[in-house]
Amino acid sequence: MTLSSVFEWLERSHLRAAALLFVLALALFLPGLKGLPPMDRDEPRFAQATRQMLETRDFVDIRFQTEARHKKPVGIYWMQAAVVDAAERAGIEGARGLIWLYRLPSLLGAILVVLLTYAVGVGLSTRRAAFMAAILMAAVILLGVEARLAKTDAVLSATVVACMGGLARVWMTREDPRARLPWPWFLGFWVAMGVSVLVKGPIAPAIVGLTAATLCVADRSAAWLRRLRPLWGLLIVLVMVAPWMVAITIKTGGTFFEEAVGQDMLGKVAAGQESHGAPPGTYLAAFLGTAWPLAPWVLLAIPFGWRQRWSDPVLFCLAWAIPMWIVFEAVPTKLPHYVLPLYPALAILAALAAEARALAVAGMVPRLVMGLLPALVVALGVAATAGAVRLDGVVPWAGLALFALASVAAVLAWRSYFRSFFGTSAIQAVAASVLVAFGAYWATVPLLRAVAISPRLAEAARAAECAPTGLATVGYREPSLVFLTRTDLEMTDGPGAAGYLRQGACRVAFVEKRQEEAFLKAAGEAGLQPKLLSRVTGLNLNGGRALDIGVYLGP
Repeated sequence: MTLSSVFEWLERSHLRAAALLFVLALALFLPGLKGLPPMDRDEPRFAQATRQMLETRDFVDIRFQTEARHKKPVGIYWMQAAVVDAAERAGIEGARGLIWLYRLPSLLGAILVVLLTYAVGVGLSTRRAAFMAAILMAAVILLGVEARLAKTDAVLSATVVACMGGLARVWMTREDPRARLPWPWFLGFWVAMGVSVLVKGPIAPAIVGLTAATLCVADRSAAWLRRLRPLWGLLIVLVMVAPWMVAITIKTGGTFFEEAVGQDMLGKVAAGQESHGAPPGTYLAAFLGTAWPLAPWVLLAIPFGWRQRWSDPVLFCLAWAIPMWIVFEAVPTKLPHYVLPLYPALAILAALAAEARALAVAGMVPRLVMGLLPALVVALGVAATAGAVRLDGVVPWAGLALFALASVAAVLAWRSYFRSFFGTSAIQAVAASVLVAFGAYWATVPLLRAVAISPRLAEAARAAECAPTGLATVGYREPSLVFLTRTDLEMTDGPGAAGYLRQGACRVAFVEKRQEEAFLKAAGEAGLQPKLLSRVTGLNLNGGRALDIGVYLGP
């Protein structure tokens, strides 16, 4: 059976293609989903806030410990809470403390990004081009990362692509006076818009709105947008969003929107927040790594995109990707995942170029660009191995073998590309991505105990000779420690920890070495002799600081 006949077999059934994409997405996103510890700092903040919703049964206000978390709307917390609550009802022991359950909405979001990329592609081109776009999107490293993190970005990306599916169908049929947007796409567009607002506020409306505005300018008409039935659609969004907005306004006296809009969103526009400031062009530079293995295909599709910029499918992809990319580059605060909702447009553009046999192949530049396929795999394998050896003194042999196989697959993809086997090259590149996922998340990361500070501290507390009645931490304040231990974890200084131990029997304090002297001095002055149970040493990935933490039992 030839590859062409496989594509023909897939093209005969959307269900068949979707099933294969679903299986591929699971192969790419499942490795490491359960094994990865909570990744500081955003993920455990989201998960802990959800956990506190379940503890307090307050599903309106959002809090991390006693601190109001008024940065993002409530949507992702509700999704996570629904999953964890269902797991508890199903009898999964300790469900509230299992980070992988909180990640399931992100996993579903990432899978939907893949499936919806195919759906949008079908509306713009052939089924074969749509399928190629979807498999390349599934393989993107950044999407795989977000699929494994219990936060907003995979779900947000899914809502954006869902909206683009409806917008694409309206755009491509705008000159047909008899065309109507089918009800499933109408509802999908506006329900996805409502979900996106509940998940991350105005981001999806901004992406979709800017895309539509660009297309209207290019078409010199906005009349075609009436087929989206905006009045009915906005009513759907209002019904979805208004109840919580009213409730949180009453609950917080309006401070939620002051913080979410005034401090968080506008603060990021005004200046780089939380050490995430970067100059314009940062996303373009990061694209080569974060969008691997899609990035080389996109770069080589640029000449095609320029030549065909006025064709309806290409113009739609450019309007989706470029205007909002410029906005993100202009905003001082930059994080890699901000541009993730734009990647499906680039995947479809690359597939359109491949379908037209218009990807650049001649000259040294294409050879160097496609050389990124094996080069990045080798770089990741070397970095992962060096990290395991340096931090934990272990060689990840299984991971090394998988990275080696991935390198072979990437080299084959490089060769196939220059033999004009575009479909074969894409499949080999995706196979390399699957091997990288297993090599990194399944075979290497679990060996990195030195950076798993919070899980080891939680283990040390559980191993105490009595069940701790309270916990305090000094000099180490990562949100993952709160999630893995208890909501009332006391964050204090050395003397404060000594005073905390005095307040009850069988209390445990985690004391970082730099504050240990002050802790022991205060404990001695209070007549305490805390018992050193163990020490946890390692590296804090946030800041790269070496840590040496004593685990003390008191009083």
